[in-house]
Amino acid sequence: MKTGDRPEISAVIPCLNEAENAAAIARAVAAELEALGVAYEIIFIDNGSTDGTVAIVKGLCASDERIRLIVNTRNFGQMRSPTHAIYQASGDAVIGISADFQDPPELIGPLVARWRAGAMIVLGVRASEDTSWFLNLIRAVGYGFFARFGDYRVVPGATGFGLYDRRVVDCLRTLRDPEPFFRGMLAESGFSLETIPYHRPQRAGGVSKNNLFSLLSFALSGLASSSKNLLRLPFYFALVFSCTTFVTLVAGVVIAILGRAPWLMLGLALGQAGFAAICFFLGFIGEQVRIISEIVRNTPLVVERERVNFPSSNLESGPTIDGRSA
Repeated sequence: MKTGDRPEISAVIPCLNEAENAAAIARAVAAELEALGVAYEIIFIDNGSTDGTVAIVKGLCASDERIRLIVNTRNFGQMRSPTHAIYQASGDAVIGISADFQDPPELIGPLVARWRAGAMIVLGVRASEDTSWFLNLIRAVGYGFFARFGDYRVVPGATGFGLYDRRVVDCLRTLRDPEPFFRGMLAESGFSLETIPYHRPQRAGGVSKNNLFSLLSFALSGLASSSKNLLRLPFYFALVFSCTTFVTLVAGVVIAILGRAPWLMLGLALGQAGFAAICFFLGFIGEQVRIISEIVRNTPLVVERERVNFPSSNLESGPTIDGRSA
């Protein structure tokens, strides 16, 4: 495939300190795509690596013009950076896959087969994972919370690894969400979605860049991005406090009828009424924030330091370090 040709499949690989895995994952992904006989491109996006990842990928780019690289000016987080790269892909379908082999490259063939059969979105779903009971419990609670307060269904076990049709990607680009919870946005789009279960393989090298705090940050950002209903939670608290206020007042009246001093119950009812009023106004402010979030969605996902092997006709890039588009 020449530099200016449009690929059928784009594979997007986010990186953060993946010097051990960059060359290996490029070879593995390329082998799978070569076996399919498709025109392809492989896009690495580096999110502020401090090891030799960028130099290694630049070497790959020099030896194969189908391998491309975006280098961010800093770490923009695990939501914004991968999504930006997906939006820069030009293939008829885009595959998102991790650099550290936690997503199996051998699943690329089945993903493409499902897409060619008509599926617009095909996600790999972890059927099992060798993690601690505590992390499994946290995930179960998290998915339950998403199911209760989310605006749409989030697929349990899906990490974003999968294939997305060009029409899906173009649709999601129009949202211009500054903190894109991409796997949630896929469900939000309403396009046909299929899943392929897999067992998480052992990493080829390196360790996960996530810890408890980064996972918590990701979960909170994802919930904030995908659950406007959560902004209405104070209204529910206001309703609860209003009901308890009424019950407490009735109890105070009964105590007064029995000839006892009702002041404690009346004071408690007054406090509950105050909490109800506070929650109501917090809920009202939340509704205003929700409306504002629907209007203001124009923050750039990343700032690029440089890009390698991208044709000039490629989709519009993010702002560069001097404010110009690459």
